[in-house]
Amino acid sequence: MIPKKQKAKPRVAFFDFTSCEGCQLTVIDALQYHPELLDVIDIVEFREASSDSSDVYDIAFIEGSCTRASDEMRLRTIRDTASVVVALGACAHLGGINAIRNKQELDDVRHYVYDGKADWFATYAPRAISKVIEVDLVVPGCPISGAEFVRLVKGLLQGRMLEPIDYPLCIECKLKENVCVYQRGEICLGPITRAGCDAVCPMYGAGCEGCRGMITNPNMDAFYTVLREHGLSQAEVETKLTLFLTNQTMSMSREEAVHVEPTH
Repeated sequence: MIPKKQKAKPRVAFFDFTSCEGCQLTVIDALQYHPELLDVIDIVEFREASSDSSDVYDIAFIEGSCTRASDEMRLRTIRDTASVVVALGACAHLGGINAIRNKQELDDVRHYVYDGKADWFATYAPRAISKVIEVDLVVPGCPISGAEFVRLVKGLLQGRMLEPIDYPLCIECKLKENVCVYQRGEICLGPITRAGCDAVCPMYGAGCEGCRGMITNPNMDAFYTVLREHGLSQAEVETKLTLFLTNQTMSMSREEAVHVEPTH
């Protein structure tokens, strides 16, 4: 925790692992609209925006999933240095899109991608950084919400650890009076995905893809019932769940695993 009355500006560092680095670009956008933050924090490392680097920092934002054994030592060094570690985005939070390959044999994937040079590249099953080190806070999403990032940073400056919202996206959708995408015959993960993005995908007519991760204790039985009522096939459901939620669904018990009765 950053002390409330700390006189010096907190030193902030951004680190990237396996990701597209789109969440860091969102941070840059957010700072353009909130330049006042630059007056109260000292960014000492941020490869997307500066060539500076530092071994001393108070807050570490980490984007990207851990995909190699060699990543673990770097993550532990960051954890040992920072007072606060924040998982930035779906890859760091959940394993992200990188985790899709966890449903297949690793050697098969490596040879498919690298062919005869598969042995040149060290890799293992992609995982969230919380599987390697302790994480204090999370900014979920793909990409993150700039507004949520600003809210979290302001909270840290005030000595508060602001957790992400933990109720279903459907609540935000109802408040915005969106037409439910299920009524358009599309699948949406809103009933089991945490809110906080202002329902941006359903707002534009697309179903939620679960990039913010599942809520705590999602009601999967009710979710499956909704899917069956709208005639959605098991293949459609699994494809949607696999995009961002592979690791979460794989960690569920066999009884909770995805199963939707085929439609006829």
